[in-house]
Amino acid sequence: MNNRPCVFFHDSRPMVVTRSVKQRGTTLVEFAFVIITFMTFLFGIIGFGHALYTYHFLNNAAKDATRWAAVNGSNCGLPPLGDNSCNGTAPMNNGPASATDLDTYVRSHVPTGINGAVGSNAASTPLAVNVAWTAPSGSPPICTTVANSPGCTVSVTVSYAFNFILPLLPTTTTVTAPCTAAGLCLSSRSRLVIAH
Repeated sequence: MNNRPCVFFHDSRPMVVTRSVKQRGTTLVEFAFVIITFMTFLFGIIGFGHALYTYHFLNNAAKDATRWAAVNGSNCGLPPLGDNSCNGTAPMNNGPASATDLDTYVRSHVPTGINGAVGSNAASTPLAVNVAWTAPSGSPPICTTVANSPGCTVSVTVSYAFNFILPLLPTTTTVTAPCTAAGLCLSSRSRLVIAH
């Protein structure tokens, strides 16, 4: 028997991998596909997040304006015409509300990032406020003569023609109701019975 130990030799030189000429540009092409897909998702998240932000504003603005109109009905004011409930001491107690007052009320609460100017530039903005006083069945007869009387119904629709500001996202050039400008029409409606 041979009692000699086995010796293994290991080659410690680094292995060199050669790439063919055809594969040299594939990394750049793959990166281009990945970055376009990634940027599309990123722009989509930002754009639809802005749209959701705008819709939440519209929803809250419609509810707040309706509430403001409901507590500022025709009886809101000083005697002899009113019941002295709207004496100007609280933010919602300013006297009977008109459609112009409600438009100004909504536009004065527009946050940053939404175009809704107050005053002479209001007509050129994508924000629109529509107010309607209605006399549904079962409402007091006075609703046909004094629309904002207690027991009548006020409905406020706030709409916004939304356009994505980032590239790679769709744009709309048509005007659809209740919006007054071209864009993706986002709207919210709120309805309440007038309290006083």
